[in-house]
Amino acid sequence: MYQTLTKILRNFLSDQQIFKYGFNLSPMYRRSTGKVIEVSEDLLRVKIKIPLSIKNKNYVGSIFGGSLFSATDPIYMIQLINILKEDYVVWDKASQIRFKRPAKEDVFAEFNFSSEEIKNIKQRVLEDGEFNLVKSLDIINKEGIVFTQIEKTIYIADKAFYKEKRKRKSKVK
Repeated sequence: MYQTLTKILRNFLSDQQIFKYGFNLSPMYRRSTGKVIEVSEDLLRVKIKIPLSIKNKNYVGSIFGGSLFSATDPIYMIQLINILKEDYVVWDKASQIRFKRPAKEDVFAEFNFSSEEIKNIKQRVLEDGEFNLVKSLDIINKEGIVFTQIEKTIYIADKAFYKEKRKRKSKVK
């Protein structure tokens, strides 16, 4: 549904606008309590805010860990899908979260890819058909104090390679 809606919206809005407002209006993302506050024109940089509120405050008054995780979970994958476009398959494969201190204030996270990193991703996929990218992310306050560290493993493959791989796996079963 979201991919179809994105294709239609591209007739009227930039990818940057679709990314920001699409996330912030999506019921799936709104429940995380996160809010996309900045998106670069090339989609290489996305910044989110997770405000402390009645919707995400836990028993001890800090932001619920599930809100911290769910607000960050889909960003890298959808960011890469939109940067790499239709010739690639992108999936979240694994995540790890480390809580450093309770977040009793608004916190932020920034998701970054460099142009060089995108070139390397495309080169690795060209050479191997697929690979796993590991990205690290800190959830911080305005002063840069780290509250949570997240590590995401993202699977990226050439679409034709992926389809062939799935065919082979289905024949083995």
